[in-house]
Amino acid sequence: MIQESGPPLLFNPRTRARLRDRAQTGFAAHDFLYRYMLDGLLERLGDVTRDFRRALVIGCPDTSARDALVARGMDVTCADPGARNATLNGGIQAEEDALPFAENSFDLVLACGTLDSVNDLPGALIQIRRALRPDGLFLGACIGAGSLPRLKQALLLAEGDRPRAHIHPQIDVRAGGDLLSRAGFALPVADNEALVVRYASVLRLMHDLRGMGSGNAMTADRRGPLTRQVIAETAAHFAAAADLDGKTGETFSILYWSGWKPDPSQPAPARRGSASVSLAQALKPKS
Repeated sequence: MIQESGPPLLFNPRTRARLRDRAQTGFAAHDFLYRYMLDGLLERLGDVTRDFRRALVIGCPDTSARDALVARGMDVTCADPGARNATLNGGIQAEEDALPFAENSFDLVLACGTLDSVNDLPGALIQIRRALRPDGLFLGACIGAGSLPRLKQALLLAEGDRPRAHIHPQIDVRAGGDLLSRAGFALPVADNEALVVRYASVLRLMHDLRGMGSGNAMTADRRGPLTRQVIAETAAHFAAAADLDGKTGETFSILYWSGWKPDPSQPAPARRGSASVSLAQALKPKS
């Protein structure tokens, strides 16, 4: 991969697209995490008391997000980093930090399961805001900081004093909120939920990660090889953390984002110093 300018890439876009496309055929057997994130996004969307007409879905390993929004009366465009995913689901192939859409094209953007592995995440959020119409809504979900702690620990123990990167850096809630603000979103909110899945072996966990297209997409100079010895030792350390039933609980921390494209109609905080009653007076007990 050749990069003409800018800082070194953390993720290889071709590897990332290939991992997603390769997982497409058997995705339904490993879709629990995507389904959990999508359900969370749709639940949050259901709390919004306004109608949306044109929506962009970013991340389409299947048609479920499109179908859910079409059922709500929306005209939906889909985009995915993987060309196969995009084609089979009636969308276009696109990187989130280089979206090929005109400004003010959509009043809703829903990004499910991809933003944790974008090279230029601030740029991607700016692109999303640009594609939204004024007072348009962005909702996103991805794997966040705190995910896969048992796998990380097992890999660290397996490799001893020479650990290599096998899991890419993850975004925490505070950073997520800051990124939304820096990208120019109004009323930014970031929160997370933990999903615990129990595995009989680390190989089953790795199989799920591959099956959902979440393999290691970091550039070759940033990731380490998983040798048979490392895998065997990782499996042993992972099994050592098992409960009495022989299964180890692994955590997926899901980061949710929401923000609005600024519009004069949106509520704004009161001007500093404009309050007519002091805080001390407001908190004073009534006699």
